[in-house]
Amino acid sequence: MLADATALAASRPVVLVMGDSLSAAYGIEQRAGWVSLLQARLDGKARVVNASISGETSSGAAARLPDLLRQHRPEIVVLELGGNDGLRGLPPGQMRANLAAMIEASQAAEAEVLLLGIDIPPNYGQAYRDAFTGVFTRLAHAHDLSLVPFLLEGVALEADLMQDDGIHPTAAAQPRILENIWPALAPLLEENGVAPTAIAQD
Repeated sequence: MLADATALAASRPVVLVMGDSLSAAYGIEQRAGWVSLLQARLDGKARVVNASISGETSSGAAARLPDLLRQHRPEIVVLELGGNDGLRGLPPGQMRANLAAMIEASQAAEAEVLLLGIDIPPNYGQAYRDAFTGVFTRLAHAHDLSLVPFLLEGVALEADLMQDDGIHPTAAAQPRILENIWPALAPLLEENGVAPTAIAQD
């Protein structure tokens, strides 16, 4: 029985989530975050590794990724990064280079990549904001990736779905965030043997 369980665990696809506080369940219980909701929805048909860290930048994640790829050998890598780069006013070109390096490393490790786009407040002017958000669409096009254009669609402008800081979603927002991601993630899961139609949605 132990051998069977080990074989089953080894055969399940691994989804590696590389993100910042939006995926690390900042300010809410870990089990309420969208990554935990995803793991529950998959019901053991895939293993989700949440390597997200609050405050993470694209450069920090890029430095951590190679070891995580070797350790977990994921079939799917979900990249949810850039918000902290934007809030710090870091050059969009630098963020693009970091994300491109992560995409290429993931693909070299034979993992598929899902890119989650994010927007930022217009603190640094519209030109910076446009350059920032454009990074995600350009990367998705250049690398032929699945893209969720805006992770917080239907959440960011709803006061009751945001924490008092106006940046982080509440626990009540997490199911909506998962629904924003699911249509792009489900086909990648299906390609790796997890039939979305067999997964009960909440």
